[in-house]
Amino acid sequence: MSQPLTLRTDAGDEHLDLADFEARVRRGEVSPQSLVRLPAVTGDDFVPAAELLLYRSLLEPRRASFARMFTLARFPFLTVAVLLVNLAVYLWTARGGPLDLDDMVRFGGKVEPLVRDLGQVWRLFTANFLHRDGLHIGLNLFVLFNVGGVLENGYRALDYLWLLVVSGLATMAASLVFSDAVSIGASGMVFGCLGGVVVFGLKYRSLLPSHYRRLLGEAAIPTLLGMLFIGLTSTGVDNAAHLGGLAAGMATAAFLRPRLLLERATMFRPAVRALPIAVLVVVVGFAPQLFGDALLGLHSQHDDEYGLTVSVPASWRQGADVMGALAWYNGLPGVGRASFAAQAVHTPERDDVVQVAQRFADEVLTPAAMGGEVLKVTLGGTHPARVAERDALEVRATVDEPWGKTELRAYFVPKGELVYQLVFAWPKAYPQYAQVVDQMLDRVHLDETRALRQARAKMLLFPNQVEAWVTLGVELRRHGEPGTAAEALAAAVRLEPSRVEYRVELARALLASGQVERACEASAAAVLYAPNAPQALEVDARCRVAQGDGAQALEELTQATALAPADASLRRARDRLEKELERGGLGERR
Repeated sequence: MSQPLTLRTDAGDEHLDLADFEARVRRGEVSPQSLVRLPAVTGDDFVPAAELLLYRSLLEPRRASFARMFTLARFPFLTVAVLLVNLAVYLWTARGGPLDLDDMVRFGGKVEPLVRDLGQVWRLFTANFLHRDGLHIGLNLFVLFNVGGVLENGYRALDYLWLLVVSGLATMAASLVFSDAVSIGASGMVFGCLGGVVVFGLKYRSLLPSHYRRLLGEAAIPTLLGMLFIGLTSTGVDNAAHLGGLAAGMATAAFLRPRLLLERATMFRPAVRALPIAVLVVVVGFAPQLFGDALLGLHSQHDDEYGLTVSVPASWRQGADVMGALAWYNGLPGVGRASFAAQAVHTPERDDVVQVAQRFADEVLTPAAMGGEVLKVTLGGTHPARVAERDALEVRATVDEPWGKTELRAYFVPKGELVYQLVFAWPKAYPQYAQVVDQMLDRVHLDETRALRQARAKMLLFPNQVEAWVTLGVELRRHGEPGTAAEALAAAVRLEPSRVEYRVELARALLASGQVERACEASAAAVLYAPNAPQALEVDARCRVAQGDGAQALEELTQATALAPADASLRRARDRLEKELERGGLGERR
């Protein structure tokens, strides 16, 4: 079967079908002066290819130029510049040896809480230039030189730079979403370039010289899959970051055109193409100023036992802390660690918030009590504060640890016989955390505890049960509602007037509500029913102090202490009253 077209070359005539001829024309392998015979059009004569309408419809000068001129021989100056920056950063950061976790945080690695809490979005960029050790940086730079050089030869410098920037940011953004690990390394840019090479080779396969078609496109896929397999089978590899960089590189390359297929650039076109890069850099570098607190997501947390509602950053996790039974921290063990701990401390009525704060400073804010590697604790004094619309006391301290200084703020919020202890700690190197603490403080709410809610329910279910009234009265007094507590306890006394402990609780509630005369009547009746009951003597001593009879109060406290020598609270009350009397006072009304 005869071929429909003949192409005359220096080596002789070639018989081609139309598909081969069209492919050669598109690749620029047929010049306009080449002699062609197409029997259906030219008969037996050979004519220049330019005279054929078919040739003119297929010929695209720039595509033909691309096919003739594309080469990977140009030296990749931009790629080498990126490699040198990586190398310089590595030599500077690795002066003390391979980077550990604290070094990664300190030098700008991708650290989720610092990005989300403080808006340090710039870490998504700087993390691409950090490496753990020589093997890490050596592998990344070797692959980046080879695949990055291909793209630099294919695209304009600014287009290639855009692909690198987008791939690097997408790498760390994917890691931010799918992994809470601290991530560093240029591997995301490497995968971005690999994805770009695959797209470039597949998209322009028909135009590439044959020896390049064997290197690019589908030929690069085995290399890409091999690197993904290495990542999946290795420990400590952020595969989410690799996939993010790969997807970004492929998506970016799909919209880029090779420099040989573009029109000649005008004077202002490079500036226009550089604008997106500049905008992206500004957004990344100034994210806190641009977005304010929008990056910080606070999630409400409620503890039913303490009746405490707080808000903590979404990325924080719950853990254990010597500062409180409820604790959250940002996931960092050393540099950059921030934490919040809370609990409700039940105190006798005679202990005020100042004494609670002082005990905290003396017993908890010490290197021995805080444990770990605490070197020194420096107290910064106490200050009045407002928390949850209540007067509170703030205690400040600075904690010295091997990795740096930690700022500590403890707030003590009284509510009845409960003192809520809220302790915030954050690294002094990141003062922006103080703003996060202020926002958390603004969202603190003190609600009913589980015990009070259950006491209310019990009273409603069993209104004739004296224990229900007593339980409700005691819980109301503890939660700062002494007037209502006195009413409930008075009902219990009416139901069982011989129970001394009920009269004692009633006297306490009346004293707390300022009803001194009624309180003293209740305490006197309790002593009358049980003259050797330490608690009856103790509450009657309070009434004596409230009435100004300090000497009689001291006598009763001394008697109560003798009856219950193991009760430390009675001893403290007696000692305080003795000191008050030595100063010439009779005690303070409560």
